[in-house]
Amino acid sequence: MKHITVFAMSFAFATLVAAPVLFASGDHGSDGGMKHGMSGSSSMMPMAATLAAVDYRLTEQKEVDGYNVTIQVMKAKAGSEMGGSHDFMIKVEQNSQAVADLSMNTKVVHPNGSAETKATMKMGEWYMVGYDLGHAGKHQLMFQFKTADGVKHNGGIYYSGS
Repeated sequence: MKHITVFAMSFAFATLVAAPVLFASGDHGSDGGMKHGMSGSSSMMPMAATLAAVDYRLTEQKEVDGYNVTIQVMKAKAGSEMGGSHDFMIKVEQNSQAVADLSMNTKVVHPNGSAETKATMKMGEWYMVGYDLGHAGKHQLMFQFKTADGVKHNGGIYYSGS
């Protein structure tokens, strides 16, 4: 529990520090969501600096079906890994308020074509899951969230491992 609390506090501080570097990415179409691809842009913004002792690799914002979604991929802190070398984190907002009543699943297609699917864990306003993304190549990271009205929403990004 101590690791989660320390992680959550570190993450909250790092998020505040990183807020000015977030950028919007327009929607560039959809080809079917989780099963067949991703909605939104495939662009990404590598972060050059290490912020608040957290190694950010990618932060992206996009619109998915009228929801504002912030996606972060960062190297997991040693000893605090949540299922992999990197943390894949998603926050869903509508009208500048976090949407609390959702369920979310994720899928990663690795550069070698293998894929894995995991459910997220809720941490505050964020949904988080760990994947091993440290190997070289382009990873396809997808998410699907189901809102209280029963509607499923799909999106995703690409991440280049190192």
